[in-house]
Amino acid sequence: ITHLSFSPEYEKAVESKQVAQQQAERARFYVLKAQEEKKKTIISAEGETKSAEMIGNAMKDNPGFIELRRIEKAKEISTLLARSQNRMVLGSESLLLSLMGGGSVSSASAKK
Repeated sequence: ITHLSFSPEYEKAVESKQVAQQQAERARFYVLKAQEEKKKTIISAEGETKSAEMIGNAMKDNPGFIELRRIEKAKEISTLLARSQNRMVLGSESLLLSLMGGGSVSSASAKK
């Protein structure tokens, strides 16, 4: 037998079955993708919670932690501005640094 042909109804049924299988596979993929996204969101939220707790504890245990964070952020800002094509002059107050006496958050809030 070298040539075999099927009725148009049979060919349509086979094609419909293949399309249905592809759609089912696509639906399974979307479900798995949604489940992974859910896991990612939960893990991220748990990490943020743990981070907030650790930062809170560090702030309670060591008041200098806030000052360290301010210095780190000022360094990030200054590095970003140094790489920029635009040139500008900023004072220490603009970078959240108060180099002249009591640059802590408590003294800044006491001035207000």
